[in-house]
Amino acid sequence: MSSVAIPIDSITLGPGSSMTVNQIDWPKFQQILTSLPEHRQTRIAYYQNTLELMSPLSRHERPHRIAGYIVTALLDAQGQDWEDFGSTTFQYPGLAGIEPDTCFYIANAQAVRDCQGRIDVSLYPPPDLAIEADVTSKTLLSAYESIRTPELWIYQDHSLEIFFFMATATNPPQAVLFFLTFQFQTLFPI
Repeated sequence: MSSVAIPIDSITLGPGSSMTVNQIDWPKFQQILTSLPEHRQTRIAYYQNTLELMSPLSRHERPHRIAGYIVTALLDAQGQDWEDFGSTTFQYPGLAGIEPDTCFYIANAQAVRDCQGRIDVSLYPPPDLAIEADVTSKTLLSAYESIRTPELWIYQDHSLEIFFFMATATNPPQAVLFFLTFQFQTLFPI
């Protein structure tokens, strides 16, 4: 089998399209991340040597922005300390990298307040809450679980699904505890 090398910056993804590349080791993934511009429309998900590049549709933006506004309003109303890290790249070296649509630090806001750029979750805590809209990525859930994101909200097909990773009776999820009195399904009639 022969292969062809194509510079990553020469690949153009149209809105709503995605591309999966297998057999990408961690050093190559790091090279790709370095070659990508800081402010771009595409999102990445990397898990166990599989890289997915996604270019969201414009309708993709509204649900996660609304969810983000609701989260910030609820956190402010409750007087919570929080940080919005948007679509920052989070990575667990050698295993996974992910760029959420938006994400928040709540319980760990103080710990990451001065962080800039990509966040290595072996050194800093992962976001307490990540929010995604119109998910088509096959590696997304595994990537979030591997970087130890406690809570993930996925809005798709007019419904909100909430995933809890690493939650136990002695270590309950943080974000949902802040919002137990709210019925989220009624807040997302998009």
